[in-house]
Amino acid sequence: MLTALDDAARGVSAAHRAKLAYIYVRQSTAVQVRQHQESTALQYRLVDRAAGLGWPRERIAVIDDDLGKSGASSAERQGFQRLIAEIGLGKAGLVLSLDASRLARNNRDWHQLLELCSVFGVLIADGERLYDPGAYHDRLLLGLSGIMSEAELHQIRMRLHQGERQKAARGELRLPLPAGLVQERGGGIVLNPDEEVQARLRLVFDKFRELQSAKAVMRELRRHGLPLPVRVLRGPAPHEVAWVPADSSRVLHILHNPAYAGAYAYGRRRRDPARRRAGTARSATIKVAVEQWPVCLRDAHPGYIGWEEFVANQKRLAGNVARHSAGRPGVPRRGCALLQGIAVCARCGRRMGVRYSGPHGDHPVYQCSADQSVAGQPRCQEVRALGADAEFERVLLEALAPDQIALAVAAVGELEAEGRALEHQWGLKRERARYEAERARRQYDAVEPENRLVARSLERVWEEKLRQAEAVEQAYAAWRGEQAGALDDAECAEVLGLARDLPRVWRAATAEERKRMLRLVVQEVALDQKRERGLVCMRITWQTGATSEHRLRRNVQGYAQYADTPRLERRIRELNAAGLMDAAVAAALNAEGLRTAHGAPFVGENVHLCRKRWGIPTVKINGVAPNPPRWPDGSYSVQGAAAALGVTSQTVFKWLRRGRLAGRQHAKGQPWQITLPDEQIAPLAAHVRRTSRSTKEAS
Repeated sequence: MLTALDDAARGVSAAHRAKLAYIYVRQSTAVQVRQHQESTALQYRLVDRAAGLGWPRERIAVIDDDLGKSGASSAERQGFQRLIAEIGLGKAGLVLSLDASRLARNNRDWHQLLELCSVFGVLIADGERLYDPGAYHDRLLLGLSGIMSEAELHQIRMRLHQGERQKAARGELRLPLPAGLVQERGGGIVLNPDEEVQARLRLVFDKFRELQSAKAVMRELRRHGLPLPVRVLRGPAPHEVAWVPADSSRVLHILHNPAYAGAYAYGRRRRDPARRRAGTARSATIKVAVEQWPVCLRDAHPGYIGWEEFVANQKRLAGNVARHSAGRPGVPRRGCALLQGIAVCARCGRRMGVRYSGPHGDHPVYQCSADQSVAGQPRCQEVRALGADAEFERVLLEALAPDQIALAVAAVGELEAEGRALEHQWGLKRERARYEAERARRQYDAVEPENRLVARSLERVWEEKLRQAEAVEQAYAAWRGEQAGALDDAECAEVLGLARDLPRVWRAATAEERKRMLRLVVQEVALDQKRERGLVCMRITWQTGATSEHRLRRNVQGYAQYADTPRLERRIRELNAAGLMDAAVAAALNAEGLRTAHGAPFVGENVHLCRKRWGIPTVKINGVAPNPPRWPDGSYSVQGAAAALGVTSQTVFKWLRRGRLAGRQHAKGQPWQITLPDEQIAPLAAHVRRTSRSTKEAS
């Protein structure tokens, strides 16, 4: 114990003793509090040390709120925050702790404490001596103590981590096991002996293999009322398997867990200092790529799938996350755009998005807008989806035509296998419900009849299990009523015939189903409509790695961008020179597969506009010069009708518009052929004469 002279030499003054002395007590973990009680008692005995320095016991405050908390950070240490507040309020004259490591294992917290103590003139003491943070040498010693305390924590962590890493490298570090695996008494890991657990997990992997989407698997499980097994890590019965309704997160947890592939993995997540959890100072954890796991022992124990399938599942799940990033097509979604997610811009290699236009959103457009969103530049290109989808659909059905028989047989087998799998799942579910009810009955029978306090509770549990078993049976009966049952010979023949007619199956499928089907055989489709005028160049990359090039004519605004403009002009000139009228020329062009710039079939008016554009004269009718008085078929020309009636040509055109005269044109711009019988000429001519006489008399 220090004498008063020693205290004065160390700078303890009456001003210090006029304030409170704070004893800070801390242990890092709850295990240390229970098992290292001598260290805790030694810290509490620092009260005698403060009393020996001259503080009355009633002026000594003990702060022990942080027992069982680490000193690496002050975020969750309420006691340390209270100590800082008391110092800042000027209530503290002495801060006493066993050593610097008890106060803080973090230099930021330690130097914050030193700075406040220096400003407010607070002394710091440990089990050996007294320090004045305002004195240079004492502050230097305290700073070194804080550095050594933080370094000691680092060394402890390093030793623990290295030992954990070495143990994990041998596969001996115990990691939490998912519900589908259990650990034997000898330490080995085997599949869960519960048949329903095994069957349900295998169903998840089978459905993901079929549907290629975790959310689709979840919807399928919920549609059939099939829950998922999970291992509860907390609660009254930890490590027991519980059955919970299927949701996307639980399905993803199963698909992402390498233990189901028979692998022992360590280091699947790591802390990222750049990310912080809201309200805490702890760093958030991020996923580590499979190839960067520190320890990954394949075939360490039995699994539900192989390692190759697990890796393929991870790629598929990663591709389902982002819709338009490179290499990630995204999950098939609703919408009529067939190439959604797999359309790639052939000019820049980026994934193309889909924009729906039109009053009902039924005109999709593939657009590459990366340049616009990143650099504010114009869009790379836009491709109308309907034409590209139609051409791709034709190529796809032609490519699958030789395999239609194999697809038909596989379709029948798939229907039968799916029915058997679901029947097996329901059988296991019913068996479990009956077992739970029977177990509750045995527990009720085992209790003494006189012990009504227990018997009543067990009776209620038994009744509840019976109701649950009855509910399962009713749900099974309802499900059976919705199923079509096993396929008979006629139904098998119908399925085989339907599967052989692949175009019919394709048309009957929904947009989402079509996208899932095509992704089984197609990897991506590169589109480019700027390479050649009026054409869309399509390069299909199949799942086998083979590629095929295709071209399709696109609709344009005018014939300046039309792909077949030279051919179209040449054919119109040839047909016009052959004496065909515009309507006949249009029919010939349609028969040859030519279309207008807008993609519509030709009519006489389109040919007339094209002739005007290219300066092609009107064709002569039957080799006769235009506008004779009468045509070979007996009809009148405009000039012939005017001469026969004694009127001008303008009057004839006026009467044609008003319907007084009947006539026709083979096409717009062609000569009129006016039907004028003899019995109609005389009345019209008389009408003209009367009108002329009346006009002269009036004048």
